[in-house]
Amino acid sequence: MHKLAQLCVRRPVFATMLILALVVVGIFSYFSLGVDLFPKVDIPTVSVVISNPGASPEEVEAEITKKVEDAVNTISLIDEVRSTSSEGQALVIITFELSKNGDIAAQEVQNKVNLIVPDLPQTAKQPVVQKFDPDAAPVLQIAVSAPRSLRDVTLIADKQIKQKLENAKGVGEITILGGARREIHVMVNPERLRAYNLTITDVFNALRAENLELPGGNLNAGAREFTVRTTGRVIDAAQFSHIAIANRDGYVVKVSDIGYAEDSYEEPRTAARLDGVPAVTLVVAKQSGENTVATAAEVKQRLKEIAAALPRDVKTQVISDQSVFIQAAVENIKRHLVEGSLFAAIIIFFFLANIRTTLIAAVAIPTSIISTFALMAALGFTLNQITMLALTLMVGIVIDDAIIVLENIYRFMEEKNMSPFEAAIHGTKEIGLAVMATTLSLLAVFLPVGFMGGIVGRFMSSFGFTSAFAIAVSLLVSFTLTPMLTSRFVKRPQHAAKEHASKDAFVFRHLDRVYTRMLHWSMLHRKSVVALSMAVVFSIVPLFMFVGKNFLPQDDQSQFNVLVRTPEGSSLAATTSVTEGIAAQIRHMPGVIHTLATVGGGADKSVNNSSIYVKLSDVDQRSLSQQQLMQRSRDLLKSLPPEIHSGVELVSSIGGNQSNADLQYFLQGPDLQKLSKYSDQLLAKMKTIPYLADADSTLRSGKPEVRLEIDRPRAADLGVSVVNIEQALNTLVAGQVASTFNAGDDQYDVRVRAQESFRGGTEGLAKMSVPSTKSGAVTLDQVVHIAAGTGPSSVNRLNRQRQVTLTGNVLPGGSQAAILQEMNKLSDQ
Repeated sequence: MHKLAQLCVRRPVFATMLILALVVVGIFSYFSLGVDLFPKVDIPTVSVVISNPGASPEEVEAEITKKVEDAVNTISLIDEVRSTSSEGQALVIITFELSKNGDIAAQEVQNKVNLIVPDLPQTAKQPVVQKFDPDAAPVLQIAVSAPRSLRDVTLIADKQIKQKLENAKGVGEITILGGARREIHVMVNPERLRAYNLTITDVFNALRAENLELPGGNLNAGAREFTVRTTGRVIDAAQFSHIAIANRDGYVVKVSDIGYAEDSYEEPRTAARLDGVPAVTLVVAKQSGENTVATAAEVKQRLKEIAAALPRDVKTQVISDQSVFIQAAVENIKRHLVEGSLFAAIIIFFFLANIRTTLIAAVAIPTSIISTFALMAALGFTLNQITMLALTLMVGIVIDDAIIVLENIYRFMEEKNMSPFEAAIHGTKEIGLAVMATTLSLLAVFLPVGFMGGIVGRFMSSFGFTSAFAIAVSLLVSFTLTPMLTSRFVKRPQHAAKEHASKDAFVFRHLDRVYTRMLHWSMLHRKSVVALSMAVVFSIVPLFMFVGKNFLPQDDQSQFNVLVRTPEGSSLAATTSVTEGIAAQIRHMPGVIHTLATVGGGADKSVNNSSIYVKLSDVDQRSLSQQQLMQRSRDLLKSLPPEIHSGVELVSSIGGNQSNADLQYFLQGPDLQKLSKYSDQLLAKMKTIPYLADADSTLRSGKPEVRLEIDRPRAADLGVSVVNIEQALNTLVAGQVASTFNAGDDQYDVRVRAQESFRGGTEGLAKMSVPSTKSGAVTLDQVVHIAAGTGPSSVNRLNRQRQVTLTGNVLPGGSQAAILQEMNKLSDQ
């Protein structure tokens, strides 16, 4: 490095252009960097979702979930397999080891799932395999409301807003919650079916056969050619009532004879309320690797253009905008970075008392920081809390090398009466090894952080590499730009006596006197100094045990979620009513500006689960902090009946469908009854742990269900098979799509099911007819015994065994690690 320093002193243009090249590349790289809250963390996780409408959780577990788990279990490098079997849906999440390529993992899972598709129930839908990407997280929630029917609002939100926003730069996916898509319903009266000696299969097959359009080929007529087209599709929804089903004694039985057809909408399984007003919510997720702030800005700008063309009674409002907190956090760190640089230069000037030497030393800060942007762009890093923290921390470190070199050069000019040119060469040569040793020791600390393993390593790798590169650039600056500038701009001290006199000022005399006394005492009491140093080092262990440990800090983001779970078996309307009642009370709290209540929007699509997104005013516009308002919400929820479970959580910053609870503790075993017993005991003890709130369990039992016990001898006498019973009930109760209906360039489902009066209780269920080979059709109560019962609303599994997860949140002042230790003690008891 001495040769490089000597070359730069003799060739100032070379030194200037060398550093300037790094700075210019860093400046241009800065404008290409994305802005996000955390670094991009690629966790190789793949989800498999299979729907089977109407199936019970235990049926889903046996017929779908276990088969998927068995199929994917043979894939290499699997870390864990989690699954949730809920009503009508199986969700299997496969997490791989971090060394596994996520794209390859998704393809391998897809191949394995394709092999078991023939073994799935006939009523099951096509499996959906997706790679989970935390970076493709939701960034915006847009509420659409209007004094119109839910179907019309959904149509506007879908056709006029969603489709126009989907092609915006950076948008990955837009999901609609709380909407109701148009659907044609053929509602059947089971009693009239039996009167005409028909089955639901006859209706299903007739709709499929009478609403069909197949290519007819071509006709050649001399020099001309005609395309033959049969217009067999229904062009008006009302015409479905006139479709013929069968002929009975010369009379054509139509759909209108056994029921009716209506132009309606699909059965709602989600609901949304914005400040108490029904709304349709658009959840906008960004593409992986895209700039969150830029994506949100692009969507909001396009939404303004779309809103201008919408009907006047349709209102659109951005409720949740994750980019606001991200931008504020990054801008705040940027400001601290600039302020830190200025204060560092002021402190240097305070001790050097020379404007030229101060500027020469301080120039290492912007050159090192700006040059680091080039490495960040090359490695795909973003401007986030981790990388900006690294740059802010480096402000006080990158200037050290320049100060050491500059001070030594100045000492050569002052003590050896050398010219600045000679002092720059000899002073840098003398101190070169010491500077390199200092810098390499810092690199030895920060560089290994970039190679850490595990999830923490994925978060902190950008911190290590960013810090290490800034330090390396500061070393280069100290051997190139610093000696060159010193040799050209620092003057040789001409008045040594005056210079020394200035250093005899009161502050410096006091510092010199105190430091000399401390040094003298330390040299006389060497054993005491060594013992004190060892005591400080060993005190790290007990102090580390007492310090709270959390994975992420709890920042005031001016938002939080309130989770509500009504009793098992609650309908969508009942849950919506309870949830909106809670939201109305929360809106009266100071600082709350919006509440967005969403029912049935979770991963399991359960209608008795809901969440309330609470939007707060900015931090400087309210007197209470986010944590205080969260605690007030918890106090408010204590007045709810004991059968309604509730909790308060922070809004997830990473995304995904997993719980955002601070603490998750699971019990595993094959017997659901024992799991329920042990989890209830542990849950009761959890509620006594200090600083632990919102304790809850994932085991949901007591869901009302109607069990049909088949009388096999009687069914055999009447010529009724089990498969006929199940297929008929699946169509009559759950409803099956028999055909499609085209309206313009859109296509909607035609669903067949029993009229609502027959699906309201066991009495109507008993009157439903099932096919019989002897008498055409018989009522259900002739072949089954109907009994009421209860069952689990969902079955959770971990690594192919049933499990229950206990969750909770840590209150301010608490520690996740300490509470986890307490949980382990309770489980051992």
